[in-house]
Amino acid sequence: MHKYLLTFLIFCLATFARAQYETRFEKSGGTQTPTYEEGIAYYERLAADFSQIQMQTKGLTDSGNPLHVVLYSRNREFDVVKLKAQGKAILLINNAIHPGEADGVDASMLLLRNIALHPERFPQLDSIVLAIIPYYNIGGALNRNSTTRVNQDGPDEYGFRGNARNFDLNRDFIKADTRNAQSFTEIFHELDPDLFVDTHVSNGADYQYVMTLDYTQENKLGGILGDFQRNTFLPFLYQHMKETGYEATPYVNAWGQTPDKGFVQFPDWPRYSTGYAALFHTIGVMTETHMLKPFKQRVQATYAYLEGTIRVLAQYRSDIQNMRQATKEAVKTQEKFSVSWQVNRNQPSQIEFKGYEAEYPLSAVSGQKRLYYNREKPFTKTIPFYNQYEPLDVVDKPQAYIIPQGWHHVIDRLKMNRVQMRAFVKDTTLQVEVYSISNVKTASQPFEGHYWHTSVEVSKEIKTLSFRAGDWYIPVNQWVNRYLVETLEPKGVDSFFKWNFFDTILQAKEGFSAYVFEDLAADLLKKSPDLQKALQEKIATDAAFAKSAEAQLDFIYEHSAYREKEHLRYPVFRVLAK
Repeated sequence: MHKYLLTFLIFCLATFARAQYETRFEKSGGTQTPTYEEGIAYYERLAADFSQIQMQTKGLTDSGNPLHVVLYSRNREFDVVKLKAQGKAILLINNAIHPGEADGVDASMLLLRNIALHPERFPQLDSIVLAIIPYYNIGGALNRNSTTRVNQDGPDEYGFRGNARNFDLNRDFIKADTRNAQSFTEIFHELDPDLFVDTHVSNGADYQYVMTLDYTQENKLGGILGDFQRNTFLPFLYQHMKETGYEATPYVNAWGQTPDKGFVQFPDWPRYSTGYAALFHTIGVMTETHMLKPFKQRVQATYAYLEGTIRVLAQYRSDIQNMRQATKEAVKTQEKFSVSWQVNRNQPSQIEFKGYEAEYPLSAVSGQKRLYYNREKPFTKTIPFYNQYEPLDVVDKPQAYIIPQGWHHVIDRLKMNRVQMRAFVKDTTLQVEVYSISNVKTASQPFEGHYWHTSVEVSKEIKTLSFRAGDWYIPVNQWVNRYLVETLEPKGVDSFFKWNFFDTILQAKEGFSAYVFEDLAADLLKKSPDLQKALQEKIATDAAFAKSAEAQLDFIYEHSAYREKEHLRYPVFRVLAK
């Protein structure tokens, strides 16, 4: 009798304790997500009531509010350096980068509450430190509404995609235009997480899955980490999700077509969170729950995934830590770096996909055929999944880069990302490889505050240049070499050049008056037979050029000592190995 009474009392106490920390999601029956203020207050209460939880502020966001990170450390040690020395692995979860996609906000609150109340159910956290960013896009979370996610099934109200300055923060990890991204950079490098999760909700086609996974592209991740992700990490998590009743599939990147024809793995360039994490040898996954599934199911699926990530990290903790350390060492001496990629359409994987048949009835709006997914006609098919990428542009590693001190906005971002460099203490002359921008195309519409460059072509030559005391010498022998090379090489898919950090070199600052330059140009031709020959060859092969006096004068100017050396000269110089 006493045994049953004791069991009953334990049950009552557990139920009471849980009720004390019930979330808005639970109180609403799975239809509502908390406001930013409610969410932060909830974490503050957990931190006040449980000594294993600590809430920290890490820099400002564009909203004016600080960015928070919540740590769960079972041994109550919160110094990251000491935790790593103890062999603890770190899992970083980022929520509300798009606050209308609130699933991770609620799943993380439930997860941390359950860990705090029932630590015995999470023995894996003896060796793992859990780090949660409750709301990354605070400005968007404060811009609460019920209309901007027009296709999404709940919650009743939610935040807005753009941040306080209307940036999409999942395009800002490299360029770091926002305070949010700059504060995130501090958190990321302080934690140096072993695994990273960024929680989202997808748009696009209709299909049977509640959860899809958008993970670091394995060829870009490369090496032993890429192999581990493909052969161990992803199979573990897909099996875990299946066992929880939320079978998952790769993120359905099928814009403009139905997924039954197959689709390409989404390329997580460094502008995105997982692509950024990969530069620092961290496996990252964006959970992408399906917008057409009820909010309650989406939160439960996200919770299941987060729990699975804890389990896989605990099981393979030493392996992951050792592989990351080995990769950090190997990249220091790596000789070649891929800076842009293209999908290989000749070698798709074959995956089983559970979708719905697409039909094309007439639209009640336009009278034209429209796409309709018939949920009364589910299917399971084997489809091609194009998940292999090949290097497009590959560069040889220089011994070092040199950046003149005037480009301080670039230097600041390198320092943020733990790049080691030193300033020249005196004026210095060095032989360097110099890039010149020979061709570039620029978008006609702004993209995330920038007129993004594409199709960058460069020429290069060896020159001896003088540098001033205070200019920066950046050796390429560091564990952050991937970040360094992919941002500083102008052809890099998300290089600083492509993001307009060096646009002033694309505009000439000086020029000539034709009526004055005429006599000087004639004199230059007399003194330079090679220039005269080059001009005549151009005239003979280009009819439009032959008819344009202005073009011919400009040709002579561009091939003379009077041409300004800064125009089109890329101001990041490569010191080649001796």
